[in-house]
Amino acid sequence: MRKKIIAGNWKMHKTIAEATVFFHTLKEEFPKKSEALVWIAPPFTAIHSCATLVKELGLSIAIGGQTMHQATQGAFTGEISGAMLQEAGASFCLLGHSERRELFHETDATVNAKVRRALELNLIPVLCIGEKDSQRANGEYMHVVEQQLAAGLTGVESRFFKHLVIAYEPIWAIGTGNIATPEIAQEMHQGIRSFVAKRWGNSIAKQLPIIYGGSVKSDHIDALLKQPDIDGVLIGGAALDPKHFAEIINKASKS
Repeated sequence: MRKKIIAGNWKMHKTIAEATVFFHTLKEEFPKKSEALVWIAPPFTAIHSCATLVKELGLSIAIGGQTMHQATQGAFTGEISGAMLQEAGASFCLLGHSERRELFHETDATVNAKVRRALELNLIPVLCIGEKDSQRANGEYMHVVEQQLAAGLTGVESRFFKHLVIAYEPIWAIGTGNIATPEIAQEMHQGIRSFVAKRWGNSIAKQLPIIYGGSVKSDHIDALLKQPDIDGVLIGGAALDPKHFAEIINKASKS
């Protein structure tokens, strides 16, 4: 059975001092026993401090990166490798987020290289895919997502799929306050799982975690997690507030 994943993406928010306050507050609200996996991706500069702090506080939270470079090392000013992430305490990494694709011009080929490098390092890649509002309006949404999925996983051997997570994040819902209805989200997740089954086999599709992202709030979590193909959520703004984030975790633990 696929475990629920509650993942927070802090983006370019929170200093180490702010992260420290966040986790101390979160500890007060954190469930004693959570059936869901809880992940947080802070800025690079806070990864080591966050990974150390959650251990000290006894919080069962995995810390990860928001992106990484596909090379092991080299003259790539401002970049960070997967091995560097791991050394800092990261166990997963978001890859192909729409903000990386749009603002930093990451291509499917670049994202694929990063996914493959992460898997080589036993760093769990969270491959982000999703369509624009115009692509949804003209009926291309499933085709776009399937293309991103196929390109992002090119050359990935079937044995690695158990270490992979897919995040469906419709671009029209990210940071806009618009959220896909549970029915739309389920349709997309079911379509993604069906595509994986056709391409890589039923057994892989059944065990592959597919999580939803896009303006997720605590009010939405119950309806989303009741859907059979939604295995968790990737949260942006709501993950910055420890009480709100804890509320989502607590609801997910009961779903």
